[in-house]
Amino acid sequence: MKLITEEISQVKIITERVGKGKTKRLCIEGVFLQGGIKNRNGRMYPVDMLENEVNRYNKTFVNQGRALGELGHPEGPTVNLDRVSHKITSLVREGNNFRGKAQLLSTPMGKIASSLIDEGVKLGVSSRGVGSLKESSNGCKMVGEDFQLATAADIVADPSAPDAFVNGIMEGKEWVWEGGSLREQLAERTEKRINTLVTQNRLEEKKLSLFQDFLNNL
Repeated sequence: MKLITEEISQVKIITERVGKGKTKRLCIEGVFLQGGIKNRNGRMYPVDMLENEVNRYNKTFVNQGRALGELGHPEGPTVNLDRVSHKITSLVREGNNFRGKAQLLSTPMGKIASSLIDEGVKLGVSSRGVGSLKESSNGCKMVGEDFQLATAADIVADPSAPDAFVNGIMEGKEWVWEGGSLREQLAERTEKRINTLVTQNRLEEKKLSLFQDFLNNL
């Protein structure tokens, strides 16, 4: 199963007042997930599959107050509590999209996110999950029925960053179920890269050895 992330740049920052007092809280709101279209990463989420997964995510996480997200780009499919910045409070379908809302928390990362917003920094969201990919005849990568959301939204800066850079970090690993939990597994291309570096290193060692033999024979 691959780690799959999708970035959305168009989110709205809203301020809500709590009760009758002056206490305010910041929320982010917008489209968190999109189905039925080929996105800029060349992937497509079947709408029915995505709706089923959102229903599971709502029941298990959102409705239980457990739908959390992080600030930044986590490297795995689990939510790290020390990096939590917000709680997702709703996720509903609108056509082929799923609109979400998340409340910023008073955690260290939540305060950083709030400060960035106050300073006018543009933030976006990135969904994160694991699942299989199957390439269709038209070159589109279809997300499989085994897809599971880790979070509907992490908060990210500069969502227009080059996809290749993000994908190189986020999707260079694969994850497998083992003993009821997800275990990290090096992706094939990462393994090939390591093997290439090892081969190159051995070549350099061989060159140094031949050069040393040449010097010894002078």
